[in-house]
Amino acid sequence: MQQRFCITLLLLFTFLSGWTQTPNDSVFVQKKRFGRAAAELFVVQLLPWSYDKFITKADWAKLSIKSIGSNLNPKNWEWDDNSFKTNQFGHPYHGNLYYSTFRTNGYSFWQSAPAAVSGSFIWEVAAETNKFAPNDFINTSLGGIALGEMTYRLSRKIVNNRSRGAKRQAQEVFGLIVSPLNGVNRILNGEWGKVHGMVDTAQKLTAYINIGSRHFNIKTYQQNLRGREEIYLRLRLIYGEKFEESETPFEHFSTVMELGNGDSTYINNLQVSGALKTWPMQSAGDGRHLYTVTMNYDFIKNNAFQYGGQSFTFKLMSNWNEHSKIKFTSEIGSGIVALGAVQDKYLYYGEGRNYDYGVGIMMTAGGTINFNNLLEAEFNYKGSRFETVNGNPSSYILNTLAADVRGFLGKRFSLAAGVGQYTLNGFFKGFDNVAEVYPFARFSLGYKL
Repeated sequence: MQQRFCITLLLLFTFLSGWTQTPNDSVFVQKKRFGRAAAELFVVQLLPWSYDKFITKADWAKLSIKSIGSNLNPKNWEWDDNSFKTNQFGHPYHGNLYYSTFRTNGYSFWQSAPAAVSGSFIWEVAAETNKFAPNDFINTSLGGIALGEMTYRLSRKIVNNRSRGAKRQAQEVFGLIVSPLNGVNRILNGEWGKVHGMVDTAQKLTAYINIGSRHFNIKTYQQNLRGREEIYLRLRLIYGEKFEESETPFEHFSTVMELGNGDSTYINNLQVSGALKTWPMQSAGDGRHLYTVTMNYDFIKNNAFQYGGQSFTFKLMSNWNEHSKIKFTSEIGSGIVALGAVQDKYLYYGEGRNYDYGVGIMMTAGGTINFNNLLEAEFNYKGSRFETVNGNPSSYILNTLAADVRGFLGKRFSLAAGVGQYTLNGFFKGFDNVAEVYPFARFSLGYKL
């Protein structure tokens, strides 16, 4: 199953490499269809509920007026005990479908965001007898918005409306996989397979794929465990121009996805960071400096470490010498973690709840230096401080650090090596404090699509 999934992703990004970029084109503005969007939002909720109600006969799908009334009362709300993968990936993905019902029917980012929020609220109140879960509501809403906008823009880039034949049909199918609602509405609008002069080239998309080996270790006060080598696949997407002023959300976003063969999840790293607004600070000489506010989604689950969260950051970005042979960029910022899930070695109950939920503050820093497109070094740091709002009484300090070097072999291929580590410090009441370090290394062959 995992091998088939990797092959699917490889084929997908192979089709991405065949785009034609035409500067004068722009994103096709769709007609707004409120009735259809509302109907699709209802269907997106009805289908999974019907499956659990009539196929699996789940007890929680047996709704009643009493259960709905109970869920409307904030005094009855309760943080749930679902597994990390369900809460930090499954719910945001479902929220992405809510968001997409309106986004793919002609509505803007801000006009579509309420669909993710309202869809999440309706599900928690009127689609299950389980108590309203604040963590599900937040993860589904915020994660759904970030994933929904990212997948919508990506799916619109996959399909080249000027393509024909088998290649065009493959693009349509992969676009539907990335954003199911966009694919469905292309069929309903008569766009599927139709050749016309409009193609989404308003923003450039650059994709990098790396295949190689990675290795995790675990170091604590009590033990030092050496992990094993595992094959991994890494995708990096860069959409739009990072150092351009923009009022439109997600005119620039970056996405990192990793898949590995040594864990229980198919995707063990998915991080999305989209600019909500970018405006200039100053331009001097060959340098350019801008402020940006980003919306972020993080899902990290490998055989050593797990973290998931929704956050917002304010950054200062600098492109110091963009026209030089030696290019240097940097960014530094801080922000808030609206809700973060941090692993807790002392907690395990229910479906597999082994993490605490917390809110907090964060700092980020990063930079790249490129030597005439022959050699590139990249550094990224993110540090967070959490106070637990649900779980064991505790607080956490989480640091993530990664450094990568890439040597370019022509315009497409590269060799990459990287090191880094996750560091987790937990401070508990009633338990011993925790200090854990998860160093990692990775080596890969890269290809620019």
